[in-house]
Amino acid sequence: MAASATGGTDIASWSDPMAGVDGGDTRQNRAPKAFVNVYISFLCRDRDYSGHSRDETSSSRLLRSAASAAAEMAIRYWPMAGAAVGFRLVLVLFGGDLHLASRPEVSTPLTSLRRLAEGYWLKQASVSPYSGSMYHGSPLLLSVLGPLTSSRPDGHHAHIYCRLVLIIHNDIIDAVNVSAGDVASLIYLWNPWAIVTCVGSCTSPIENLMVVIMIYGSCSRLAPLAAFGYVMATHLSLYPAILIVPVILLLGYGLDAPPPKVFVIKGSIARKSDVSDNDKTSRQRVVQQFSWKPVLHFIFWLFIWSCHVLLLSSVILKKVGGLHEMFEKTYGFILTVKDLSPNIGVLWYFFAEVFDFFRNFFLMVFNMNIIFMVLPLAIRLKHRPCFLAFVYTAIVAILKSYPSAGDSALYLGLLGLFVNELAEMQFTFFLFFGYIGVSLLSPVMHNLWIWRGTGNANFYFATGLAYTCLQTVLLVESVSSMIKHDRKLRLLVTS
Repeated sequence: MAASATGGTDIASWSDPMAGVDGGDTRQNRAPKAFVNVYISFLCRDRDYSGHSRDETSSSRLLRSAASAAAEMAIRYWPMAGAAVGFRLVLVLFGGDLHLASRPEVSTPLTSLRRLAEGYWLKQASVSPYSGSMYHGSPLLLSVLGPLTSSRPDGHHAHIYCRLVLIIHNDIIDAVNVSAGDVASLIYLWNPWAIVTCVGSCTSPIENLMVVIMIYGSCSRLAPLAAFGYVMATHLSLYPAILIVPVILLLGYGLDAPPPKVFVIKGSIARKSDVSDNDKTSRQRVVQQFSWKPVLHFIFWLFIWSCHVLLLSSVILKKVGGLHEMFEKTYGFILTVKDLSPNIGVLWYFFAEVFDFFRNFFLMVFNMNIIFMVLPLAIRLKHRPCFLAFVYTAIVAILKSYPSAGDSALYLGLLGLFVNELAEMQFTFFLFFGYIGVSLLSPVMHNLWIWRGTGNANFYFATGLAYTCLQTVLLVESVSSMIKHDRKLRLLVTS
């Protein structure tokens, strides 16, 4: 039985021991379709739980019991999702004293809504929005969010309306998911860092939205949608460009990525023995070959969307700037790390201490470090492209020049898709309370350093270093646990 359009689990494969073998662990690969519905659920609301059959076999009973369990889970899901949305609205309306928009853990020079408001004011004054050193984002965001940041005639500031827009596309368009989809979406909805990012007046949720659209389009093999998400995510943040590898794997193979060779051999032997024992013809399952058609379709739409984005950016910057200035002030700003204001990362401290003579060398080292990890991980995890996308997203969150809490909210939500495969992951207790400790210590150390003057930069840098180490341990342990899971499957098949 095929999975549902919204990423449901292939229930019939539970009763077939070889279903997960020939499909390259299909259940895990189908999970991201459920997570991405957190953002685009209105496109796929067609769910059918009626799996009744006249034949009262064990498979049909299992199907109905699983469907009823999914329906019961859906009933519990909506109150929790609604509570998450309500909690965000309460913080937006009554949480003005929290000053989340000024927190370095939430807003960065690239995602700050205050900087966007400054850029929009400059553009309205017929001055380039990239004048000075305030705004370094996309000109498209100026046209979309800029009017919401301007002062209203009645004296009320429109920041609250901009926050409500971020909440609407971040939460209200949730879908009723099943299995891993519920886990992933609820992890994202109730993740404290996702909440402060949504309420803290920054554009990180929009960047996360584009990444999720890209993953959804790739899992669904919708080349235009995948290309749109890829172009927009790269345009806004540059770093999602490395996700081209899992996108091509998903488009070329689909959700059923090529299984390891030992699975294919064992599946062929099992089918031959079944035919000889029962004297029946067995339908041969053919391992899905790489298809270049959706990939070429993706490349075509990639070119189309890129031209549209550049054309719109050129029109928006007409008479006040140009594309050359846009690339210099956005991509150049990201790669050269010119703004050394404190953030949750470690590069700001490192480049504040390094000698100018070595600055260009270390800039090249840190930027190339991300690229060097792409090929080895792609070779090792090519049979799990969705998990590979999670790994790349986590690497970007660790090594990017201006990290924020929104980056962690995205990959932690994706991590919920693999709860079954990562059930035996070590150091979960240490990682859980480590993240809590960093979340509590970071604002304290920043206050001691900036406002009270009783500390120094080393206090805040220590929390950023601990945060980076926690993310590294989480990434290493998740990859190790996934490899161990695949090894156990291999031993189970060959035994």
